Amino acid sequence: MSDVISEYQKWKQQGDDLRLKAKQAMESRFRELLSEAARIAEEYRADFGAVLKPPSPVTAFRYKAHAKTKSKKAGKPKSAGKGVRAEPQIESAPQKPNPKIGRLQQRLATGKRRLEEAKAVGKPTRPLEDKIYEIEDELRLAGQTS
Repeated sequence: MSDVISEYQKWKQQGDDLRLKAKQAMESRFRELLSEAARIAEEYRADFGAVLKPPSPVTAFRYKAHAKTKSKKAGKPKSAGKGVRAEPQIESAPQKPNPKIGRLQQRLATGKRRLEEAKAVGKPTRPLEDKIYEIEDELRLAGQTS
C-alpha cells in the first residue's frame, strides 16, 4: 500500500515540476509575442502614420501595450534618422501648450500616484487602471485634434 502512495507522491511531484516549467515557458512566450506585437505596431505607426489596432478579443491588453509603446515613442524621435518626419515635430514644438492637455496630464499623474498607493496598501486597482486608461485615451484624442 505504501508503494502506491509513494508512487503517487512521486508522480504528483513530477506533475508539479512540469506544471511550473510549462507555466514559466508560457509566460515567457507570451511576453515575447506581446513585445514583438508592440514593436511591429510601433514600426507600422512610424512607417505608415496610422495606429495598428489589435483585434477586438485582445482589447484587454491595450493598457499595457500602450504603456510600453509610450516609452518607445519617447526614445524614437531622438534616434529617428528620417529628416522628413523629424522636421514637422520641431516646427510644431514652439506652439503654446494646450491647457486641456495640461489638465489631462495632471489628472494622469494623480491617477498613477493613486494607483501606486492602492497597490502598496493592497486595495483593488482595476477601477484606477480603467480611469488611467480613459485619461490616456483622452490625451491621445486631444493630441490628434490640436
